[in-house]
Formats: sequence, C-alpha cells, structure tokens
Amino acid sequence: MSSMLAVGAEVSQAATSSTISSTKAKNIINYGKKFMGKPYKFGASTSTTANFDCSSLMKRIYSKYGVTLPRTSVQQSKVGKAVSKANLKAGDLVFFSSGGRANGRNVTHVGIYIGSGKMLHTYGSPGVMISDINKGNWKKTYLKARRVL
Repeated sequence: MSSMLAVGAEVSQAATSSTISSTKAKNIINYGKKFMGKPYKFGASTSTTANFDCSSLMKRIYSKYGVTLPRTSVQQSKVGKAVSKANLKAGDLVFFSSGGRANGRNVTHVGIYIGSGKMLHTYGSPGVMISDINKGNWKKTYLKARRVL
C-alpha cells in the first residue's frame, strides 16, 4: 500500500511541477507580449527596454520570472534540455540559422515558443512580433529547441 502512495505522490508532484512550468510559461509569454512593436537593434543593451535584439529580449523576459539566461543566442542554445520540434511546449526557446551571419548550421536567432506553431521574437521591422515557425524563412532555418522551464 505504501508503494502505491509513493507512486501517487510522484505523479502528483510531477503534475504540480508541470502546472507550475505551464503557469510560468504563460506569465513569461504575456510579459514578452508587452514589448510588441519595440524596435529591433542588433547588439542591444540588456539594460534597456527601448529596443532589443533576439537574445536580449529572451534574457529580459525570462529574468523577470527567475530564469537566468546567457547573453547571446549561441550561449542560450546550450542551456536547458533539448526538445524535439514535435514536442515543443509554450516557454521553450527555439533557435534558427537565419540572416547575414547564417550558414545553415550555426545559431543566429532565438525566439520563445508560444504554442500553435508560433514564436515571440524580434527580427528587423516591426521589432518584437509573433511569427509562425512552420512557414517561410522560419521553417527553412529552424535548428533546434531547448526547454529552460
């Protein structure tokens, strides 16, 4: 009987942990959406909210909820746990090789997966925006994802 209780406790603890991650992801995404339309600036300072580059945006929104990320998208692509595209959850970081510095294999861009095939990120004009990771440039340049929550 005690082993059944232990298994039940483990399942309950896992469910609670999943709920906490889901709530944190929603909070992070909602906070990130407050920056919609803020201009993109490559190399933007992490001390400002006037403009962002992709990795400074991720660093800013995750840090508000106690998740410390490194400064660059390359460094961010090495934290957390690897997750397949088929198993993405809201709050996962998604990585791409796009833009002038891309060679198809190197990480040059990061966004936060918000669900339904969409990511919140910043890239060019209009700045912070939501894009579909399964269409156009983002589908062609997708590399990997990491779970940090």
